[in-house]
This record gives sequence, structure tokens and C-alpha cells, in this order.
Amino acid sequence: MNQPVIVLVISDALGETAASVALAAAGQFDEGAVAIERLSRVQDARQVKSYLEPLLSAGKEIAAFHTIVQDELRKDVADLLVKLGVPAIDLLGPAIGTIAALTGLTPKGIPGIIHRTDERYFQRIACMEYAVEHDDGRGADDLSEADIVLIGVSRTSKTPLSMYLALQGYRVANIPLAPQMEPPQALFEVDPARIFGLVTTMEAIAPIRAQRLGTTLAQSIAGSYADPTSIELEFAYARSLMKRLGCFVVHTDGKAIEESATEIIERLNRILLTRNA
Repeated sequence: MNQPVIVLVISDALGETAASVALAAAGQFDEGAVAIERLSRVQDARQVKSYLEPLLSAGKEIAAFHTIVQDELRKDVADLLVKLGVPAIDLLGPAIGTIAALTGLTPKGIPGIIHRTDERYFQRIACMEYAVEHDDGRGADDLSEADIVLIGVSRTSKTPLSMYLALQGYRVANIPLAPQMEPPQALFEVDPARIFGLVTTMEAIAPIRAQRLGTTLAQSIAGSYADPTSIELEFAYARSLMKRLGCFVVHTDGKAIEESATEIIERLNRILLTRNA
């Protein structure tokens, strides 16, 4: 293939949803195989036609991913794509139709409604602030407002996972574990169902720690940080504390942050649903 396939994201809003799907799909192919372009805030199918015709005339290979909430515009765009011979996927229409059929309700048809500044937006901001204020053991004297508490030795992805979960609307605190550090008393007062122990492997953690130390001087001063024997002692201590707390253990090695977050959210939801049943 001499040139990348163009995936055109078409939306009557910003196109964030379709762009995310396109990126996820493109990630399954070699770098450079797919070029993602975005046509946002479409109000008329003629805008799509004007954008596509020069590309088609130039012989470009194109597919379209679209998320259009307005029924008439969605139909117009879909008909145009068929007429132009552009393979297309409607990422939103079938989902809206299914929910409408099940609920018996009429869709609002408001583009970009999910991204509007509303109560959920401010909730996410509050959760981000909470995560920052309770990162790496800060604010650990009071964990009463935490939806989730992450614990683990250094470099087990506590901070990035905290921030990702905060964006999903959870108040997250994370606490580092080390044999020489006494965990905060507040940790033992948290519902174990809300505590998640993050664990990894020596093969995953040692190179990251060594790289973090950087210079030879730094390694000579704090070499035990990346020393396998010291790390194994940390692992043993962390596993012992997690068992004592009765928390759920999540293996983060070889996983994307999204995967670990999904595992945590699903586990938390299952427990809370069981309790409320």
C-alpha cells in the first residue's frame, strides 16, 4: 500500500465518539496504514459531498465513520455515502434506535449533548481535584469520601489509573506501599470492597525503576529501588497487607490503563449491586 486509507469521521457535533472508535480500529494495523480525518459540526450533506469529492477524484481510498443524531441529516449523509460509493459505518443511529424501541421514548436529537457542561461535567472536575489532592499518599488521613482507594508498591500505575478513574467520575485516592512505611490508619477504616491492590511482576517493574533512577550516581545512592531482592521484599509486604485488608487484587502488568480501570469498575459495581439486591 503506497498511501494510507483515509477514515473520515463525520459528525454534527465534534466527532469525539467516532474518532475514538476510528483510533481504536486503526491501532490494530501498522502505523501509517490509516489516516484519520475529521469533519465536524456538519449541518448539511452538501458539506460532506464538498469534502469528499476532491479526495475521491484524487483516487484516495476512503471509509466513513459517522455519528449524527439528527434523523433527517443522518439519512441524507448515509444516502450520499452510498451514492458516492464510500464504505460507511453508522456508529450512533442503531444504538439510538435500539434504546428508543426499548424505552418507547423519542430521542432528543441534540448534537454533542454528551459533551455539554452539566452536572456530570462538574462532578468529573471534582473527582479530578480529589485524585490530585489524594495522589501518592497525600490526604490519606481521611479517606471517607473516596469511592476507590488504590494501593501498591512504586511503579504499579497508581497515579495514571487514579486519573483515568477520576475522569470516569470516581473519587480516587492512591497510597504507596513500602516495608519501611506504615500505612495510614484511615486505610483500615475503608470498606474493603473499595480498596484495590495493584500488583505487577519483577520483569515489568525493575526496568522502569532503573530508568527512573537514571544516572549512575542516583543508582549508587538509591540502588535498592531497582534491586530485584529489594523489590521482592516490597512485593511480599504488599501482598501480605492486601490479604490483611481483604481487598481485590488487580494485576497491572501487560495491561492498558483502560483495562485495569474496567476491571476495577466492574468488580466494584458487582459488589454494590449484590449488596443492594
